[in-house]
Order: sequence, then C-alpha cells, then structure tokens
Amino acid sequence: MTDDRHPTFQTPLLDKIGVPADLRQLSEADLKQLANELRQETIDAVSVTGGHLGAGLGVVELTVALHYVFETPRDKLIWDVGHQCYPHKILTGRRDRIRTLRQAGGLSGFTKRAESEFDPFGAAHSSTSISAGLGFAVARDLLGEKHNVVSVIGDGAMSAGMAYEAMNNAGAMDERLIVILNDNDMSIAPPVGAMSAYLARLTSGEAYVSMREAVKGIVSHLPRFVERGAARAEEFARGLAMGGTLFEEMGFYYVGPIDGHNFHHLLPVLKNVRDAKRGPILVHVVTQKGKGYAPAEGSSDKYHGVSTFDVVTGKQVKAVSNAPSYTKVFGQSLISEARKDDRVVAITAAMPSGTGVDMFQEVFPNRTFDVGIAEQHAVTFAGGLAAAGMKPFVAIYSTFLQRAYDQIVHDVAIQKLPVRFAIDRAGFVGADGPTHAGAFDIAYLACLPDMAVMAAADEAELRHMVATAAAYDEGPIALRYPRGEGVGVDMPEEGVPLAIGKGRVLREGTTVALLSFGTRLAAALKAAEELEAQGVSTTVADARFAKPLDVELLRRLAREHQILITIEEGAVGGFGSHVLHTLASEGLLDTGLRVRPLVLPDAFIDHGKPDRMYADAGLDSAGIVGTVFETLGRDQVTLAKRA
Repeated sequence: MTDDRHPTFQTPLLDKIGVPADLRQLSEADLKQLANELRQETIDAVSVTGGHLGAGLGVVELTVALHYVFETPRDKLIWDVGHQCYPHKILTGRRDRIRTLRQAGGLSGFTKRAESEFDPFGAAHSSTSISAGLGFAVARDLLGEKHNVVSVIGDGAMSAGMAYEAMNNAGAMDERLIVILNDNDMSIAPPVGAMSAYLARLTSGEAYVSMREAVKGIVSHLPRFVERGAARAEEFARGLAMGGTLFEEMGFYYVGPIDGHNFHHLLPVLKNVRDAKRGPILVHVVTQKGKGYAPAEGSSDKYHGVSTFDVVTGKQVKAVSNAPSYTKVFGQSLISEARKDDRVVAITAAMPSGTGVDMFQEVFPNRTFDVGIAEQHAVTFAGGLAAAGMKPFVAIYSTFLQRAYDQIVHDVAIQKLPVRFAIDRAGFVGADGPTHAGAFDIAYLACLPDMAVMAAADEAELRHMVATAAAYDEGPIALRYPRGEGVGVDMPEEGVPLAIGKGRVLREGTTVALLSFGTRLAAALKAAEELEAQGVSTTVADARFAKPLDVELLRRLAREHQILITIEEGAVGGFGSHVLHTLASEGLLDTGLRVRPLVLPDAFIDHGKPDRMYADAGLDSAGIVGTVFETLGRDQVTLAKRA
C-alpha cells in the first residue's frame, strides 16, 4: 500500500531528452510527466532571461506531441512568429543554452535557421508559417522526398491576410500540408470536450476520409440540383458540428477542435493526419495561454512578454527610471491632441499596449481601431479616413510597417493623403534582435515624394512632434522614436507644432559640426563636451527632419566648419544620404568640407544589450569622438589645442 504522506519520487524525464529522437523512446504514459517538467524548465529559464512566456506555456503539450508523433528534423516543423518556441528549443538540443535566451551571444528569442536544424525556417513576424510550409511541401514533392511538413499558426496570426493567401494557394494546389491552428483565445472554437475530441478522431481517420471522398464522387454523378443540395447539406451539418466551413471552402480538410493540453486527444489525431495520403489538412487545437503558471493564467495579457521575475510570486523585476517611456509619451500626447480635435483617431495592428494606443482607447474607445495583424489594411484604412477628412494616426512598429510598404506608396503617398505614421521601436531594440530592429524606416519613407519624416531627439520633442503631425494637412507625415525610456528632460504641458523642415542648434562651435537626427542627440552632446575638453570647438545641431531637410542650416554648418558628422540610428540610405545629396547638389562639397555619415552597420545585428550595440556601431559618444579624430587627424587636433 502506498503511503500518501510519502509520495513516490519520479525520476526526471527531461534529463534524458537531448533531441526529439530520445523523446520518441518514451511511452505515451510518460508524456504528461515530461510536459510538466518542460513547463517548469521554461518558467525557470524565462524568469532568469525575460522573454515571451505565456505563448510557450500554452503549447507545451502540443510541442511534446508534435515531436513525439513526427520525425523531426526530417519532418519539417515550422512555428509562426516564434513567441512560443522556447519549449521547442529545450527539446531540440538547446536546453544547456536556454538561460542565454535573448542575451548577447546566446539563443535567439525566435526560431533561427543558423541556430539549429530543428528550425527549418526563421520567424519573428506573424503569419508566415503556412506560406513557408507550402514552399517546403512543394520542394519536397519536386525532389521526390516523402517527409511531412507541419505549420503551426496562432489564432491571432490568422487575422492577417497573408495566412489566407497561403491557404487559398495550398488548397488550390491540393498540396499535402498539415496546418495546426493553435487557438488560445477561444475566438473561434466552441467549448471543447469529450464529444468534440471523439469527432476529431473520427473525422481525421482514414476510414472516414475515404468514405467522405467516395460520397463526394457518388454525388458528383447525380443531377446538378441534387448534387448542390447534398453539398449544402453536408457543409451545413459539418459547420454546425465543428465550425470548419471556412477552411473547407479554401480546400483544407478541417479537423477539430481538440483539447491542446490532453495527450489522449492530441496523439490519435496527429497520428491520423501524419498518415493521411491527402492534403492539405487543418487541425484546430484549443490551448490556454500561460497554462500551468498561475500568475500567467491570471494576467490580462497572459504574460506575453516579461522581464526577469520571481518564480514563486510572479512579480517582474522592472528597471527603475525617472523618465517616461517614449511609448507612454506618445499615448499621452495623442490623447491631448484628440481632446482639442475630434477628427483625431488612432489605428493599431494588434499592438495596442506596445504602441500606447491602449491609453488612447481608454479615453476615446470609439475613435480607436485595432485592425488585427493586418498592417496593409491598417494603412489603406487610414488613407480612407484621411480622404474623408479625419486625422488618422497609424501607430505601428518600424519593422511591422515594412509589411505595408505598397499601401504607404500607392494608397497614401501618391494621393498626398495626410496620414500620420507613429513609428515605435525605431533603431536598436536590444533583446529582440534584427527581426524587430527599426533600421530601415528613414530610408524607405524619406525617398517618397511629399512625405515628411521626423525623429524625436527626446521625450519633449516627441510631444511637440505629435502636435506637429496633428496640425499637418499637406500630405503624409511620419515621426519615429525608439524603444525604452526618454532621457529625462523637462516635459512641456502641451505639444507645440514645429516649423516643418526646420532644425535647431543646441551648441555653437567653429571646427566640427555634429548634426543628429533622433535620439542620438544626447550622445552627440556628450561627445561635444569631450571634444571641447581636447581643444576641438564643436557645434551640435538637431535636424528634427530628414525630409524636408533644413537646407539653410546645412549651408551654414558646411560653410562655418571643417568637418560635418551626421548621426542617425538608421541604415545606409537614410538621413545621411539625403544630407550628402543636398550638399553635393549645392556644391558645398567642393569647398573642402569633410563629411562623415554615422549610421547603423550594413548588417543584421544580433540581439544584445543596447549600450553595447551602440558602442559596436560607433554611435555612442566614444564612437563619435573617434570618428572626429580620424577625420581631423591627430596633428590638427594638436594644432587646435595650441590655438
């Protein structure tokens, strides 16, 4: 007899798993214990590193089941976005490095091809997995191979048009592809129980599939009106039972919904679809975000993204700062402008809290529009609002706005519609790495005719730029600002519209001019102090606008200084390129002026600490000083000191 006061100790199973082949040696009865250990390992790791927690906890059982049923890495398992991939990384040979997640030199917070053969396709933006999976499936068939391709996509990612474009294509091709729809918001599924699990097992089995296809064949030979009636009856019955009509219409065989935390439901269905000789198939799995960790289960955002935290209490360790975040300043400033003008509206693409639009929504719910993960629609929707006389602010991260570039050009810029683009996460983003770093928005926006492009040097300037955008009606206008906190300047009560295309001089000198665009201004001011201490007289100016440029300011800086250094947190082709073009056109480079543009490296920079990233890019004060010395030459520095 077992004494319940002294429970039997279970030998840890996770320690036996190096790669999924080891996992497949376990019995099905062991999988629940393994899932519990994997969930705890994920919680412990993220408590140390920070990162995306809730999504990973929600797919622990699904991750175990997928690697148990499918022969990865021969079978291709493609995760959408990658927020949920930490348990996958632990099971695929990376457990010993899991506590380096999002750290410099450590594991990426997303799937990454260069990191493991178990990551066949890299991801960090939404709604790509079905398109990529279809590519793998077609390549498999063309090469005469036999493996499975499985794409896992969340219900949020299914709000993006790209997912339906891929499904439409896959359905038309009748390609053998398995899609797992991970529904963790109950936004699609009815309640999941034993009956729906039984139906899913039944309808995913080969016998039912064959019977259904045979019935279709028989019906096709009946008179047309009978065929249509039978097809409608089947569709109606199936839609009532399982909600899969939409997917069936796109050519997918729908299975589900099933409980994504119950191995007795998951394993039979996954085995059935693995062995099916038809395709494509969509398996609808219902999970709970944050599953198994009370603080995450009880959180409104399900602990989507967290800093380091205490495992017992769930309390996150937040860095203390006296300065507000740029995101918060934007949200508050937009509210202020909306109170003065009832035409101001806010649009976001499934990122209300990340962009500060949630603050606006609390005050103006009827003037806030979250369109889902649909950046293309967001921009054209804003274009329609602007054409009708409203003042839309489209708040989207820099890298997410890239997804809507054609709409920016065709639907907004060509028509000179006054859409206001609030571009968060401009520049380095630290632990999120190259997929989220806003490196290209200056270049891809400033090249467009009639597009005004601003960058805030600090949080006070951001408030003024929100007011500037609200007042601007001559065409599209963008304001960019970084992730994180401001620099701690005094904040104005109200934003005041700036003169379009005019910069400002903050410090006067005679030898070197530092012309900053954006939040590198603080580093430029610090560099100027260091240069002055070494006898180099330095001017510091804030351009404010990359387009239209302040040509008068440029002329003055070029004529009154030996060296002009432009500084921006953007890629080659941005602000510095526009400055050089203007100087060349004005003939100001013929005077002997030496110009050096400081930009982000021409590379995709891996995740790391922001301060280290700025230093490596030469965009901190030391890097600016070093560039000045290189350009000026040590001999001239010595002469400047003597003078």
